[in-house]
Amino acid sequence: MQSVLGGENDSQTVTGGAIPGSGASAWYLRHTQPSALPVLLAVPHAGRAYPAAVLDNMRNPGYATLRLEDRYVDLLAEEVARMTGAALLVAQAPRAMIDLNRHVDDVDWTMFHDGKGAGGKCSLPQALAGGHRAKTGLGLIPRRLPGMGELWKRHHDSGELAARISGIHQPYHHQLGAGLMALRERWGAALLIDLHSMPPLGVAGGPPGAEFVVGDRFGTACDGMLVASTFSHFGAHRRTAAHNRPYAGGYVLERHGFSRGGVHAMQIEIDRSRYLDARLAEPGPGFAGMVSLLADLVMQLAGEVAALGDSRVVEAAE
Repeated sequence: MQSVLGGENDSQTVTGGAIPGSGASAWYLRHTQPSALPVLLAVPHAGRAYPAAVLDNMRNPGYATLRLEDRYVDLLAEEVARMTGAALLVAQAPRAMIDLNRHVDDVDWTMFHDGKGAGGKCSLPQALAGGHRAKTGLGLIPRRLPGMGELWKRHHDSGELAARISGIHQPYHHQLGAGLMALRERWGAALLIDLHSMPPLGVAGGPPGAEFVVGDRFGTACDGMLVASTFSHFGAHRRTAAHNRPYAGGYVLERHGFSRGGVHAMQIEIDRSRYLDARLAEPGPGFAGMVSLLADLVMQLAGEVAALGDSRVVEAAE
């Protein structure tokens, strides 16, 4: 189900999906009609609409939620979208409930008392062997975090997962795909910037790590010119960036990035210490500067994507 909340001038906010156990929608989309830029910003991991039952089942909810969230990346993205006119899709469902950057098959079934791994009959048609992310503890429903161990007090029920897939995962990716197709239809090409945050990469006592990690699934999800332009932008502002390591992009880029078809997708991981306070809990002194840096990047890339779209139209005509 979707609803239009309205907005100012030619912009509107659309909500969709449903978070089981909560009155909140799974996501919201802010965009203009017609689109102002061939760019869609997406934030899949900053959701904070926690149902009470989810928090009650977490061993240390205050600390675990902070570790799981891409803390306040949605606030960064909202400001960038407001300044540039880029479309914005934000997941309100928390990553603790379901990870939108994972395939629905990437499940650790030993987390479920009635699941395949527990020897019971699972109610989900996707009851297959868990993927490699699930084996690390960070599958479709996260199980553990480094330094914390198990996140949950009790086993889950496969019916809960089915409801989260149908209410959150499927509607989010349907809207993301539809939004990108609409941009490509209007502009000839579209760019998805999937925004995430990461803990600082530097090792204590050593040199600082990269402030950003740009992922393009090793060249398969995004035109190389756009990636090079992104690094050039960060370099011009004396900001350090790494390419694909340790984050190359996950299911979002795998599903939606198709550069040969005119839909480009890149993942940008941002060091949380660069825009949050010392506790990595609230917006800090670097927040405004980060917004400005990202807004300038979006405007630069938008022009290049529009040019790519024009060249595709010419090639198709020939």
